[in-house]
Amino acid sequence: MHVHAAPSADSQLPGAKRTTIVLQVSLFATLAYVAVTFIAGLRAHSLALLSESGHNVSDFFALLLSFAAVYFQTRPADSSKTFGYQRAGVLAAFVNAGALILISLWIGAEAVRRLSNPVIVQPRLMMYVAAAGVVMNGVIAILLWRVARDVNLRSAFLHMAGDTLSTAAVIAGGAAILLSGQNWIDPVLSLLIAALILWSSIGIMRETLNILLEGAPRGVSLTSIRAGMEEVEGVVNVHDLHVWSLGSHSSALACHVTIDDIPPSESACILVKLNHLLRQHFQIAHTTIQFEHIGCEELQGCVVPMEEMTGSSAHSHSGHTH
Repeated sequence: MHVHAAPSADSQLPGAKRTTIVLQVSLFATLAYVAVTFIAGLRAHSLALLSESGHNVSDFFALLLSFAAVYFQTRPADSSKTFGYQRAGVLAAFVNAGALILISLWIGAEAVRRLSNPVIVQPRLMMYVAAAGVVMNGVIAILLWRVARDVNLRSAFLHMAGDTLSTAAVIAGGAAILLSGQNWIDPVLSLLIAALILWSSIGIMRETLNILLEGAPRGVSLTSIRAGMEEVEGVVNVHDLHVWSLGSHSSALACHVTIDDIPPSESACILVKLNHLLRQHFQIAHTTIQFEHIGCEELQGCVVPMEEMTGSSAHSHSGHTH
């Protein structure tokens, strides 16, 4: 018996309209702040501010990609995209993370160069612009946190949360330069910002790569799933078990389940119990479960009956989908 459980409503991004509005506001505010930090960074000769400007440019494109991904994720499945566009957000997050890694490396290289050739900065201007950035980035981060339900929006949230912390650090750095007169604080601060960007980006990169390579979802144990399924009454064993992510909040499962040689009406009850277990305990809504009778043997990846192996009779597994 080969069964496809229908994708749940959870596979559609909840609150898409609200999320779209949040992203539109965030895009406008981020673009305005990019212009302010870039001009102020040039006037103050501050690498930290220019780093913030570059970081916010990446955030603008990150938000733009997230905006496009939200649109595609809400589109229904069709004959050519049978799982829909659930991985659009994953691809956006992957591109965002890659761009941030490159930017963090550039900031780090420039900071090292400035350590050997210090540049006089204007700490007061740094602090004023950074204070405005803390307010803007903090508000955007809070708005994104309230709608961040998948890796796409979570990557955008991490961008803005990281910006909030890094701009707060710029304020602290400006104050330190103002009090001590030590201009090396600016590139050191930039190195810390670059490290923060790199750390958060690598985490997103690892998660998105796992989804794109169809690895087991984060926090899912195949051993626990197999043990739970084998506890269902009527199940003899579970093998050829595969679990992968369709998107950041939707998983799929395929497996073979050995049961006793019973009528289809009885096996249907086992199927209902298995799908209930997978939905309630493991949040897996899309399943492909193939039943095999205990009188069959597995030979070279194909299930064949014992009688067929000896040439005494023919046998096949019937199936249906819903």
